Amino acid sequence: MTYKVKLEVFEGPLDLLLYLIKKEELNISDIPIARITDQYLEYLELMQLMDLDIAGEFLVMAATLMHIKSKMLLPPEETAQEDAEEDPRAELVRRLLEYKKFKEAASELASMEKQHKHLFPRVGSAQIDEAQIQKDILFEASLFDLITAFTKVLKDIPKDVFHQVVKDEFTVSQKMHDILHMMVEKQSIFFLDLFKAAKHKREMITIFLALLELIRLKAVVIQQAVVFGDIEIIRCVEEVKPIGGSNG
Repeated sequence: MTYKVKLEVFEGPLDLLLYLIKKEELNISDIPIARITDQYLEYLELMQLMDLDIAGEFLVMAATLMHIKSKMLLPPEETAQEDAEEDPRAELVRRLLEYKKFKEAASELASMEKQHKHLFPRVGSAQIDEAQIQKDILFEASLFDLITAFTKVLKDIPKDVFHQVVKDEFTVSQKMHDILHMMVEKQSIFFLDLFKAAKHKREMITIFLALLELIRLKAVVIQQAVVFGDIEIIRCVEEVKPIGGSNG
């Protein structure tokens, strides 16, 4: 498979670490580094399995985590200044807390922008639709939510099917058209609906890449009613770029 989706469009390594910390309900100031490193590397393996174009910064972070992990496995040096020695995780924790602060500020500004759209209706306009406001505050799913959901899909494939070698009979562009065709009569579908007719692993990976490309093109958005909940794919009504037929 030669088609690659660049991850820079979505999130970076700090986003992945924050996602794992939140998902596992960990204390950001006291990260169990061995556990978080293993999970981070698992996600990188999944990205490589799906032929995603992993940015170099993801690999740099992997090396940083492994370095911290190795330092924490070493016995402490018996020196007079042992108590003053900084925790190997300290710099990473500082970076994460600072990044988290900026993300929360950006999220707050985006939320305020949405709310202000409803605060000043035109004179004589209809009353504010409360259902629409509730729809506006749905959680936006992340790339890592998608990867987590896709991992569950792959685990449900029978092993004899999972290891089949199948000749490619489709492209990412074709699967993009298939997804949009599914949404002609209904504006939204759920993530699992995409894979119900898929016959093998390679086809599922192609569908997943097609979804990522549709998100990048702003043809669809992904949302969750609750954090880490079911992912809903919603068709955008705005005009999007034409989907080419040469990628794949």
